[in-house]
Amino acid sequence: MSEDTKVQAELRESFGKGFARRLRAAGKIPAVIYGHGTEPVHVALPGHQVSLIIRRANALLELDIEGKGQLALVKDVQRDPVHQIIEHIDLLVVKKGEKVAIDVPIVVTGESAAGTIVNLDATTLSIEAEATHIPQNIEVSVEGLEEGAHITGADVKLPKGSTLLSDPEVLVVAISVPAAPTEDDEAEAEGEATEAAEEAAAE
Repeated sequence: MSEDTKVQAELRESFGKGFARRLRAAGKIPAVIYGHGTEPVHVALPGHQVSLIIRRANALLELDIEGKGQLALVKDVQRDPVHQIIEHIDLLVVKKGEKVAIDVPIVVTGESAAGTIVNLDATTLSIEAEATHIPQNIEVSVEGLEEGAHITGADVKLPKGSTLLSDPEVLVVAISVPAAPTEDDEAEAEGEATEAAEEAAAE
């Protein structure tokens, strides 16, 4: 575990929207910890530190709750739809050595053959991995791939200790050649260019 994932959590016994607003105004984030058959535990987390940590997918926190250590996986982050302020976080209790199911982002690396384009059909893959060894992403190389090449879930090399939960046949990446523009496309593009020029002249 990294030092930056060690978080001091405060137990809270007050609830409701008003209390949550006061917490956020004080720079803290309301959260609930659940799982492993335990009663949900309501806590307040340091806002700035946790906001940085959860930029990573499937962030794992090493909580200190009144001197008691607890590993917890970030399962859901609720944000204000307008201001994107974090309103609440759901945390899942995990134990060292335990395997968890998570969705991990796909990152494409390399360059496909000249004149081709890379179509990313699946942005994430569902895998099972140890809670303390969750990959931040899964790299898929398209280096030198020609038109018509495709990569499925079964083709992706997973991090050591991980197993695929997604359908092995799910299409992850497909390599194609851009379609040649039609006369209609060219006419539309010319029309848009003419319209833009007329608007600029009018101004």
